[in-house]
Amino acid sequence: MDALADTSDDRRPVERWNPEFCGEIDIVIKSDGSWWHEGSRIARKGMVELFASVLRKDADGITYLVTPAEKLSITVERAHFVAVRVDAKGEGEAQRLFFTTNLGDVVEVGEHTPLRIETDSKTGEPDPYVTVWGRLEAVLSRSTFYELVDLAVERETPQGSQLGVWGGGIFFPLGPVGSHDV
Repeated sequence: MDALADTSDDRRPVERWNPEFCGEIDIVIKSDGSWWHEGSRIARKGMVELFASVLRKDADGITYLVTPAEKLSITVERAHFVAVRVDAKGEGEAQRLFFTTNLGDVVEVGEHTPLRIETDSKTGEPDPYVTVWGRLEAVLSRSTFYELVDLAVERETPQGSQLGVWGGGIFFPLGPVGSHDV
């Protein structure tokens, strides 16, 4: 099996589960990707992986832990995961991009798993994200973003000359040419 294959078939069907909302649970996914419960870091990777396997972000913008019987809201400071690696296969418009998260999930950028950049209005600093599954996202670590910028090409778009990357046949703009000092 391809080491960069999508493992989405292994996930729990949380999108099909519709239990009643049970309340909040004091679980926080911090900006650095660490998980905390009642103020203490969850150190066991297996426990974090278990919780992550039942994560769902609904249309209301709230992230929940969902089982067939319960739905509990949690706090997410920035993103659900951290993309800690990017791998590219091919070049130009045929390029394929694969991101690996801090929990080992691999996602290929494409139509249903897009790459997006938010820009801080005060500093102009980019804040890059990739959709992992459903509405769950991974923020790109700084080093991963730098690797992505190394893969970037310049392209004329309706918004002007953009620096961006190809993935899954789609051009994903990173920003206007000259806007990122990386």
